[in-house]
Amino acid sequence: MNKPMRFALNRMVAPGLSLPAFIDLAVTLKCAAIELRNDLAGIEIEDGTPATRVRELCEAKGITVLSINALYPFDVWNDERRAQVVRLAAYARDCGAQGLVMCPLNDPADPRNDAQRAMGLRTALSELAPILREHGLLGFIEPLGFEECSLRRKRVAVEAIKAIGGLDVFRLVHDTFHHHLSSEHEFFPELTGLVHISGVEDRDAPLSSIRDGHRVLVGEGDILGNAAQIETLLNTGYRGYLSFEPFAESVHGLADIQQALSASMAHLQNK
Repeated sequence: MNKPMRFALNRMVAPGLSLPAFIDLAVTLKCAAIELRNDLAGIEIEDGTPATRVRELCEAKGITVLSINALYPFDVWNDERRAQVVRLAAYARDCGAQGLVMCPLNDPADPRNDAQRAMGLRTALSELAPILREHGLLGFIEPLGFEECSLRRKRVAVEAIKAIGGLDVFRLVHDTFHHHLSSEHEFFPELTGLVHISGVEDRDAPLSSIRDGHRVLVGEGDILGNAAQIETLLNTGYRGYLSFEPFAESVHGLADIQQALSASMAHLQNK
């Protein structure tokens, strides 16, 4: 692939590292950007690290914070969600993040039908837009490909964004794992603000049974078509970051995550 790739590191790459060590990992790999998470116990943000401390550490090394991952479930709007997003948005602004990743409800017990889900999505986006604007942030909407998810495909998100007049503040996350799981074939490069990449190598697992724990770094054995997905995005105008987001414990337990990431980057660049 001859187009330049801009790689980033989601905190899920190495949740066991301290924040300074994680930033150093990004610097060593020549990754200019990272994503933080609010769902990992024992590290920032959950451990109470001040947003100003995050900003200082990142600015000292020239690292951009792309997002805080994630506001969940963003499409079920209520007073709790409002308080949650105001708190997250303030932290994101103060640590220098560009936006918030927003994940939809993923619950087999969700009682809503498709029409109610669509209405819930538009209500939530209408309420979120002014909060994001006020804090100078983007909202990165990440459809999840799981069958039980309330928002599986990007097309539905795009229609809702346009319907509420949110093109200035909302972007899509193209997650190569979820794109494959949802069997969606449409790409929206002009509305894509962030790409999450991870590979799956278990050829025997039925598609409907694949979960986050299967997600490893992208290599030769990948069955998700990462290389082809990335090539399509780059060839159609996407110029943003490709952020590594492996959830598998086998990755988190690697003795040399730097070498493994370097190999994955080389694999993608040489496809």
